[in-house]
Amino acid sequence: MKFLTLIAVVALMWLVGLFAFAERVRGLTPAPEPARADAIVALTGPSAERVNAAIRLLEMDKGRRVLISGVNREVRRKELRALTPGSSKLFNCCVDLGFEAENTVGNAQEIAAWAKSKHYDSLIVVTSDYHMPRSLLEIRGAAPGVELTPYAVSTPSLDNSGWWRAAVTARRMTLEYMKYLAVLGREGMHRIRGHHPERSAPQTQTEAA
Repeated sequence: MKFLTLIAVVALMWLVGLFAFAERVRGLTPAPEPARADAIVALTGPSAERVNAAIRLLEMDKGRRVLISGVNREVRRKELRALTPGSSKLFNCCVDLGFEAENTVGNAQEIAAWAKSKHYDSLIVVTSDYHMPRSLLEIRGAAPGVELTPYAVSTPSLDNSGWWRAAVTARRMTLEYMKYLAVLGREGMHRIRGHHPERSAPQTQTEAA
């Protein structure tokens, strides 16, 4: 009986945590105008909106440069430029492309290496709303001491407070919550052990403008 009670308590805590996580995600958008930082980083995703948002921030002079992390190796600069709004001159002078990252851990390592090479101490992070909490955890783990300002891109299907009623949105939110908990647990273990392997990862290469 005690074991079943424990399972029920854990399940309830997990469920409460899921809804708290969902509210946090929904509260990230619409993103307020951020204060100026040293630079802007965009984590690539299922649409071009993350990159477009980062370029708009660059045009607003919210940072000196942009890093687009996780670009497909087959994509060329001119092809990516054609998908983004704004000035070609600004894109050509101030946007770096990172091709090494294949997942969020890789994004964090790529961003950390780029920020270190440029001596940047503050970054505006652009990614989707549901992806932002985990992205911030990963980047903070790889680049401690760098100030991060989230600038989330809205996912329209998650705006509805009844996201849990639809299978697609419930699955996306639950999956992201589980990934977030996994990273949270991993980071906690790293702190206990006093060793953080992501920080000693090899330096990654980016394509400079």
